[in-house]
Amino acid sequence: MRVWGITGTNGKTTTTWILAGFMNADPSRKCGYVTTVEVFDGKDRFSTGYTTPPLARLKEIFSAMESNGCTDCAMEVSSHAIHQHRTGDTVFSGGAFTNLSEDHLDYHKTMEAYFGVKRAFAEQIALAANGGAAPSSAGRGDFPPYAVCLDGGYGREMLDAVGSLALNVIPVSARSPRFDLSRLPLAGDYNRSNVLLAAALAEAAGVPHEAIQKTIPSLFPRWGRLEKVENPRVKASVYVDFAHTPDGLEKVLGAARGFTPADGRLWVVFGAGGDRDPLKRPLMGEAASRLADRAVVTSDNPRSEDPLAIIDAILKGVDRANAGKMSVEPDRAKAIALALREAGSRDTVIIAGKGHETTQEIKGVKIPFDDRLAVRNFR
Repeated sequence: MRVWGITGTNGKTTTTWILAGFMNADPSRKCGYVTTVEVFDGKDRFSTGYTTPPLARLKEIFSAMESNGCTDCAMEVSSHAIHQHRTGDTVFSGGAFTNLSEDHLDYHKTMEAYFGVKRAFAEQIALAANGGAAPSSAGRGDFPPYAVCLDGGYGREMLDAVGSLALNVIPVSARSPRFDLSRLPLAGDYNRSNVLLAAALAEAAGVPHEAIQKTIPSLFPRWGRLEKVENPRVKASVYVDFAHTPDGLEKVLGAARGFTPADGRLWVVFGAGGDRDPLKRPLMGEAASRLADRAVVTSDNPRSEDPLAIIDAILKGVDRANAGKMSVEPDRAKAIALALREAGSRDTVIIAGKGHETTQEIKGVKIPFDDRLAVRNFR
């Protein structure tokens, strides 16, 4: 079974399930996937609670995939998993890099170290190919494909960093698409990049161009990734998204601005996770206050931290000119209700940070909480 790994800060989940969809468009293949949200082993769908499961669990999943006839597996590979060697002796047939932005610095400490871990994944793939031998005069075509998105943070740097490795490096950009995206149902430039990245890797893996093109119109939002949530009692258009980094929040708000009417307001309800990289909190506040017309700052998963302290750190990034846009409601359910109640029929409400998650962690206890249900149950 061929294993294809997707790494980066944002977009891993979306790119992975799109890649699996493109692989499955080839009748000669059956592709399972391993994502933050869901695992598909060729027969059953379930969650492991990890982006990249521990090695023993991962091997069990691979074994089930092979038993169920999978020829391929598309999987997310997190920076923690790379650094902790969680994929063990897994041989990757190829991979892709989405982007790099502020996140996980509580673990990696610096962006340089974070970048180095991501580069190490490309090195891992290259070393599995002929011991990482240098390209021959025949070129790189026989080396594992490695697609690099140039549209996000550190894309150019990653392209330079992996250029000397034993990889068939494929630069990808929405500015020069190789596929027609005019019928793509996914909104936002970042999703165009995700689709093109997955398409480049799938095509390099042998999936026919035509099969990939035919699949693109079927790529509808899912798993709390700019997922529209309907409630007839809500006037505004409401979307739930997993954006939980400054870059992710900026991208989803930029996409939402594109489909918000000129006479409508763009709302965002968001917070920041506790016991995680504190440096990104004021950056998220700055992005929300700059790009949204109204923002409600609330709790995400505060974990062991004081929710009010997290909110205060977020607000430190808001300058005086934008302070009037901001409201504070630490109770996430009340914060969502506030936005839904006040938003008008021409407005767009983005509820960011938790996406697919169905619990909220407070003081070590996970309580049931789903942003999508909060919207559907609003009265």
